[in-house]
Amino acid sequence: MAHFPKLLRDLPPFDGPFDAFKLEAKNCDVLFASYPKGTVIPPHSHDTENVGVITQGELILTLDGRETRYRAGEWYHVRAKTTHAARFDVETSEIEFWFHVPPRA
Repeated sequence: MAHFPKLLRDLPPFDGPFDAFKLEAKNCDVLFASYPKGTVIPPHSHDTENVGVITQGELILTLDGRETRYRAGEWYHVRAKTTHAARFDVETSEIEFWFHVPPRA
């Protein structure tokens, strides 16, 4: 987590299955997350639309049965309610935006 500046590390911790600092914004949570080498996040989905950028390391994201690698400076997008999984073969950090999508009528 030392990859992030002190002002970001002073944000409240994220209460979830990985280490992150959380910045709340209207209809969006912003996470500054770090994953140790070897971290695996099993298949799951959520109600938020997620967009993220890798700031260090590499994310291996599985979406629709396809594995894609995202390196530092690259953005990814996971639509709400889409099953996906993640793996980190090297220490990785990212900034992730979780947009709270209003329910469809």
